[in-house]
Amino acid sequence: MRWFVPLLVVLLLLAGFASLLAGTVWLTPGQALGGLLAGRTDLASLILVEIRLPRLILGLMVGAILGLSGAVLQGLLRNPLAEPGLLGVSAGASLGAVIAIYFGFAASFAMAPPLFGLVGGFVTAGTALALSRRGGTLSLILAGAAVSSIAAAGVSVALNVAPNPYAAYEIMVWLMGSLVDRSWDHVWLAAPFILVGAMLLLLTGRALDALALGEAQAESLGIHVARTRLLALLGTAMGVGAATSVAGAISFVGLIAPHIVRPLVGHRPGKTLVPAALVGALLVTLADVGTRLLVVDGKILALGVFISLFGAPFFLWLVLHVQRRTA
Repeated sequence: MRWFVPLLVVLLLLAGFASLLAGTVWLTPGQALGGLLAGRTDLASLILVEIRLPRLILGLMVGAILGLSGAVLQGLLRNPLAEPGLLGVSAGASLGAVIAIYFGFAASFAMAPPLFGLVGGFVTAGTALALSRRGGTLSLILAGAAVSSIAAAGVSVALNVAPNPYAAYEIMVWLMGSLVDRSWDHVWLAAPFILVGAMLLLLTGRALDALALGEAQAESLGIHVARTRLLALLGTAMGVGAATSVAGAISFVGLIAPHIVRPLVGHRPGKTLVPAALVGALLVTLADVGTRLLVVDGKILALGVFISLFGAPFFLWLVLHVQRRTA
């Protein structure tokens, strides 16, 4: 559908503008436009430029790379339940950030969790690649599950033996995922990795269409399956690793976004990539606005929790839908 991508762009612009207005201090559209275009230095403009704009840009990048990587992995693995966490990248990035918090690096250096998270994501992705380099798709899935389980166990150990309640609380808050208190430093740290990761993932589009026929058929059509698998893994490691390192663990976006767009693009894996990225960005942006509007007992829900409230029922419906199709 030719109108689908333009419609998503319009909806994304509207959601982004709403994100700039919503918060503890609500801004008017005039204040928002004045802060963006006129370069004012009043309090409203400072709130807009220093707090909400980096939060919005980070949310757009995080949602886009999660949606894009989910679409690539579902096409590569030919598995409708595949998502970025399947390869262990999210768990590895989470473990890296937890290590930074647990050993006190975060207390002395605010950017320690995202930096350690980046390293953790690359380590787990590299381990999964090394374990599966002589195998096929199944080997990659099993290797990803193995390193993800090990990283998750490490996070559990850190929580279990946390040196003090404050450290355990900080770890839990980070694991729930959030865009609160994110600054331009987080944007500049994550942006290069997310952009390069997205470019690598987009290069797999043609190969994913051929892989829908099977790996043997794709090879006969001139597709280098091993190269495609490497691009997908590197792109996911760079993009999702960076996204998780700055925003924490955000589930379901990579699973949901491709399924929303797939029926509207003729179920072609290659055609799903860009719309899935836009839908992922839209989902995270709307969810971030929702966290500011939905307050429970005076407390704001974390972004990852808010998305999970809607993502878990969708996941259950997807499982039942797949069972009906294969029955």
